[in-house]
Amino acid sequence: MLDAELKTILERLVREGGDDSSFEAKKCTSELSKDVWESVSAFANSGGGTILLGISEEDGFVPVTGFQTQGVCNQFVAGMGDGGKPSVLTNPPEYSIDRVAIAGEVILVIRIEGLNPSQKPCYITARGIQGGSYKRVDDKDVRLSPNELYSLQAAVSVDASERDAVSGATIGDLDQSVYEQIITKALAITPRSLKNAQSVEERLKRLNLINNEGKVIRAGILVAGTYPQQFFPKLCVDVAVHPGTTKGTDRSMRFFDRAVCEGTLGEMIEDAVLAMVKNLRRRSFVNGAGRIDELEIPESVLREAITNALVHRSYNARFDGESVSVDIYDDRVEIINPGGLWGKSPDDLADGRSCCRNPALMKLMSLTSLPSGSGSPAEGNGSGILYMMSEMAARGLEAPVFYPSFDHFKVILMRRQDASNRDEAISKGAEFVELMLKAKGEMSLRELAEETGMTINQVRKRVNDLIAAGRVKPTAPSKSRNRKYRLGS
Repeated sequence: MLDAELKTILERLVREGGDDSSFEAKKCTSELSKDVWESVSAFANSGGGTILLGISEEDGFVPVTGFQTQGVCNQFVAGMGDGGKPSVLTNPPEYSIDRVAIAGEVILVIRIEGLNPSQKPCYITARGIQGGSYKRVDDKDVRLSPNELYSLQAAVSVDASERDAVSGATIGDLDQSVYEQIITKALAITPRSLKNAQSVEERLKRLNLINNEGKVIRAGILVAGTYPQQFFPKLCVDVAVHPGTTKGTDRSMRFFDRAVCEGTLGEMIEDAVLAMVKNLRRRSFVNGAGRIDELEIPESVLREAITNALVHRSYNARFDGESVSVDIYDDRVEIINPGGLWGKSPDDLADGRSCCRNPALMKLMSLTSLPSGSGSPAEGNGSGILYMMSEMAARGLEAPVFYPSFDHFKVILMRRQDASNRDEAISKGAEFVELMLKAKGEMSLRELAEETGMTINQVRKRVNDLIAAGRVKPTAPSKSRNRKYRLGS
């Protein structure tokens, strides 16, 4: 690193008022401080970063007078296991050291490389894996939670949780119409899977709905159960529509809308997509002699994202208390599933290679049609992410953003943010509602939604705000079917 580059970095840290997610400054005048190893662990587990030794944060990110460059460097190298003694760390990362002269002092710029999934976690050996493993969060080194550690260790190992027997469940808890459909499709496209299997029980074993002892397994109850949430109440999809762009910004209203989607995986997929669709905008445009209504995020992309979240989430018992969550904000949709990235790295997510945490579940989903009869929700050929990217690009939308974390995976789909979205252009829509009422006289919520391009819930929030301010009045009681709104006198 050149001294000019370092000066630029230090100037930025001064402006920001502290370290950040990529840089950590330590004084270490003559001796390496013990918290350096926390930062090494955090950067190694979080994708890499840079440690600046000989820089005082408390004095305004300036070089430490009298910094003992060589001595501190020797201590660091020895601690990494390159000085003839064992490393302070288990799974130490690759690193490089630059010496940079600045303001009459020579400081150490140490680049810590992120570990690949098979090598994580890096931890301080003396503290043990539970007490000595860290991640980088903004400017802090934060100890990894038990779930995060589990996800790191399970990222490249086979987790057979999908095949665990469901306590208390019997074949009678499976929906016969669903598993018969699966059997019929298996006979048609994978006949060898049911070779010599004549009884229903033998066929259910072959297809991994039950195990060899005749007990229903997780994959089976999730795909073909009459009501899977009887056994796993939180294995559902929680769709919440928030006012604004962050959670909890509106004290008067936590949600515009909320839907807890239960049932089999297929039922959850369809119900979650419906809950999202009704809370997204549609835009209309003329195509030849006709008019086309287009959802701001393609429904097929929403379905793919939800399917991926359900099929690839962790079904290990430690995550049984976590739902797949869908958060809809004014500018984006976030879909989060429990369990970190499995079998891949962030760099090869879109390489088209199929890599499945839950292969039995995936196989069953490929043999199952959605309740609406619209085909199988999952094929397991690795094309899902590429399809989402292609569909968004074809409509001029921002590419999906994928955020793999230690114990969860997030997909962000940006909502259309162009000038045609009048509710975004005019102070969150309230002013536009007033203008429409002034022009039309009286309008219902649905009429306002059609004219403004907002969803019903967004219109309702704006109208309620205007009623509270005395600027709008309803024309009938709240339960009246003919209730409309007009400007207040």
